[in-house]
Amino acid sequence: MPAPMSPLPLPPSDAATDAPSEQTVSGPGHRLRLTLLMAGVCLPILGAVLIAPVLPQMQDHFAEVPGVDALVPMALTIPALSLALLAPFAGVLVDRLGRKRLLVMATVVYAILGTAPLWLDSLGAIVASRALVGVAEAAIMTCCTTLLGDYYSGRQRDRYLAMQTMFASISATAFFVLGGAAGSAGWRAPFWAYAVSLLLAPAMAAYLPRPRPDGLADSPSPTTTPEPIAARPFPWRPLAGTCTLTVFGAVLFYTVQVEMAYLLDDMGVSNTAVIGLAGAGSSAAVVIGAVVFTRSGRRPQDWLPTAFGLCTLGFAVIWLAPDPVVLTLGAVINCLGGGIMLPSLLTLAMSRLDFADRGRGTGLWTGSFFLGQFICPLVVLALTSALGTRANALGVLALAGAAATVALGLAARRRRTQTAPEPIPQVVG
Repeated sequence: MPAPMSPLPLPPSDAATDAPSEQTVSGPGHRLRLTLLMAGVCLPILGAVLIAPVLPQMQDHFAEVPGVDALVPMALTIPALSLALLAPFAGVLVDRLGRKRLLVMATVVYAILGTAPLWLDSLGAIVASRALVGVAEAAIMTCCTTLLGDYYSGRQRDRYLAMQTMFASISATAFFVLGGAAGSAGWRAPFWAYAVSLLLAPAMAAYLPRPRPDGLADSPSPTTTPEPIAARPFPWRPLAGTCTLTVFGAVLFYTVQVEMAYLLDDMGVSNTAVIGLAGAGSSAAVVIGAVVFTRSGRRPQDWLPTAFGLCTLGFAVIWLAPDPVVLTLGAVINCLGGGIMLPSLLTLAMSRLDFADRGRGTGLWTGSFFLGQFICPLVVLALTSALGTRANALGVLALAGAAATVALGLAARRRRTQTAPEPIPQVVG
């Protein structure tokens, strides 16, 4: 994009030379493409929450199996660990094999492995199949995010990356309800939902165009040449800081969602309808935060101090909450910050990646995000053991979040100072 006619100097950009700066994409093909990518992004969320309502039934079914108390919950959480560990490697494959080809293959494999518990009778085999589901999820998540970065640019890309957060939050609520309803037919029934990806795979193969380094898209023809990979240094240093911040941000984001029911139970709230209502309010706050990010027009770096500050304030309110109503208010504040924080971190990471690096960079970011999700309950468990209560554990996270907020605020101020216009010297006549 040509520089604006202004006497003020432009701030230095972290972005690699992507495509020609903002190209607005529209039309029916664009809408179908976006729908397919958003549906693909929701598949790992389906795996994370769909079977949660039937875990007690699974535990009863395998009650005689040694270690069932650990193995059944592991069936829920192990895909996230696989995704966290393997997403960076999936990113390498994305850059080498091509985004579209790997996405179609992974979507088919996801259906095969996801439905495996329908006919497996060994709990150990089910857990192993769930770990392999995480491998497919790593490829799907990395490919979908990379393709969003390939197809779109500028504010349009930021808007659609933020939509990932909104779709993830909305789909998580919907899948939880779906899993609970399907669970009435037995603990195996929710696993049928994984077969939906068999409908997505051929649609992705037919309607997703092959991206090009110039930011345009070829027609979805199988005879097109492979995507070229430019030989250039990978931007390790700027991406490392973003990924480290993402791990910490994911811990701040997921803590409330994972611990909400336990925190309310500690206050004597055991009614599942009330707990569900509180969780729905928190999910809605995530969506609102993502909408605020997309509508603001501010750079992600400028949003980060606000986002981390809201998460920190939410933890502080929960820590000091005298009753469930105030606790729920704190959760809403925290999730509002999370809804701003996640798209800010993702768009910041994408802005630093050239076409040839985008798969690896997206894989590193995705792995960092899901690593934070996986270690989140472990961090809370360790802090709770040391401090006695979950509320006190969240108090420590509030202090850590406050430190991060101050550091991000100082960094933002330093950037503004460095990019401020120099005074024009006055000529004394």
